[in-house]
Amino acid sequence: MKKATYLLVPLLALALLANQRPDNRANGQATPGSFGHAEQLRYRIHYGLINAGVVTMNTDETYANIGSQAAMHIRVEGETLKSFEWAYKVRDKFEAWVNPATVKPLRYAKTVRENTYYDQDLAVFNHAAGYLRNRKGQLSITAETRDIASAIYFLRTVNWSAMTIGTSKPVDVYLDNEVYNLSVAYAGKETIQTDLGPVRCLKLKPELVVDRVFKNKNGMTVWVSDDANRIPVRIQTDIQVGSLKVDLTQYSHLKNAFTALDF
Repeated sequence: MKKATYLLVPLLALALLANQRPDNRANGQATPGSFGHAEQLRYRIHYGLINAGVVTMNTDETYANIGSQAAMHIRVEGETLKSFEWAYKVRDKFEAWVNPATVKPLRYAKTVRENTYYDQDLAVFNHAAGYLRNRKGQLSITAETRDIASAIYFLRTVNWSAMTIGTSKPVDVYLDNEVYNLSVAYAGKETIQTDLGPVRCLKLKPELVVDRVFKNKNGMTVWVSDDANRIPVRIQTDIQVGSLKVDLTQYSHLKNAFTALDF
């Protein structure tokens, strides 16, 4: 089957995976409280001065019910702007229903529309038994496997600033009936100029899968806010057709004060 390029949402999502196994948390203990209900984040994707698309990340105002479990509903969506659709049209949506305490997914849904390509996926996670079920059957997973959407939000619970520069963390992420084992390295702190003003950030270097989109496994840098929110602020990457950035442009209903925004 033809594969989608996943140029928008997974560019944001796969770049931000930071899955710490319990036995590897000594130098970066996960902490709760980085996000809450009704949070909204919006990003622009641009090639140089050309705006190509937008990504939004939202949490619902109330908990949903997945079986007998209360779950937070997370949505990560990406689309190209109409002015860019002469080149490529994208409408991607990734959803996760997660345990509010652990940010582990209970359920995951994907709907991808890219030009003439269309694909859906639905998976139900059973971490205790070590598998997930999707439309193709059953797939073995580790205790810390997450989907794209839940992995982004789990990243925000990680205390990266407590780590030593150069420290790498393993990544287990489910996508398209596969579990990918990658890593993310902590690269220090940096204040960057953004659409919102200067933001103090933690800098991360994720390992990528070299394919039709990414040409260098080390070709991406991610900046997250150096405060209690740990908001993804910017992603810069080299791809097969050039380079692009994903920049935070709007936010609302943050759980904590955006103290990294350094006016």
